[in-house]
Amino acid sequence: MTSNPGTDPSSGPATTAAHELGIGTVGIWSGALRVSDGTGRDGAITDAVEEIEALGYGAIWVGGSASVADAEAVLAATHHLRVATGILSIWDHPAERVAEQASDANRAHDDRFILGIGASHQQLAPKEYAKPYTAMREYLTVLDEAPTPVPAEQRVLAALGPKMLQLSKDRAAGAHPYLVTEDYVAEAREALGTGPLLAPELKVVLDDNLPRARETARAYLRFYLELPNYTNNLRRAGFGPADFENGGSDALLDAVVAYGDADRVRTRVTAFHKAGADHVALQVVTPNPMQDLPIAEWRALAAALELPGATG
Repeated sequence: MTSNPGTDPSSGPATTAAHELGIGTVGIWSGALRVSDGTGRDGAITDAVEEIEALGYGAIWVGGSASVADAEAVLAATHHLRVATGILSIWDHPAERVAEQASDANRAHDDRFILGIGASHQQLAPKEYAKPYTAMREYLTVLDEAPTPVPAEQRVLAALGPKMLQLSKDRAAGAHPYLVTEDYVAEAREALGTGPLLAPELKVVLDDNLPRARETARAYLRFYLELPNYTNNLRRAGFGPADFENGGSDALLDAVVAYGDADRVRTRVTAFHKAGADHVALQVVTPNPMQDLPIAEWRALAAALELPGATG
């Protein structure tokens, strides 16, 4: 891959994998950047991703069970930014077809596409979901053996548990965990070792009013806290059933969401880096985060993080 002039990977604890992927130390995660949601907002999405690139973020993670086509739309609107699916569900997209699409995307866009894949959740794939770890291993084998393979260094896994983390170490460039704490990041780094990429997502609510910020986060987290893959991982971190009720306890919210102004968010990002993250994918949570394109918030964060395209 070519270097990314918009970021400085040396500014954080980037591993060999992070350098190779060229994603820098901070990116943007957004489910609102999917053109496949059928809302016809292609022009607004193009403007948004152009802004993200100009601000100096190292990568865009297209969230909300994105497809390769969603990522391609972002690739087409940018010039040097890395673009990843965050994540593509293995139950929704046949591996051989994904391998073909990923190869086409990288050939057309200077090897800037990163395939982020995950086993999703039983509630979201009720007919197909079975033995997710085994299914992921088999999916990776198809990617390896396809007529147009996806190299391990061009794919990351939505790993949470120990077995999936090990798989992301052995058969991918690394891990892209979602809804995790700083302590989890430290534990994942220890499990992965110093080589593989660790690129956690971190939710952000830019609001100095703590009760209101918590309510914004709570409204969004209510859906995720009904999914056992997340709650099981949070149980391993010491949280219990009461923490998952009604969108989450204050203690849980404070552990997985960064609140306040952009400078306070920068402190949390720094903490994630010190815990072992190579790259932090920031998701700005608003009252409607799967539709909103919070450009003002992205600008404020870029300024606080001193990204090269920020104007302050």
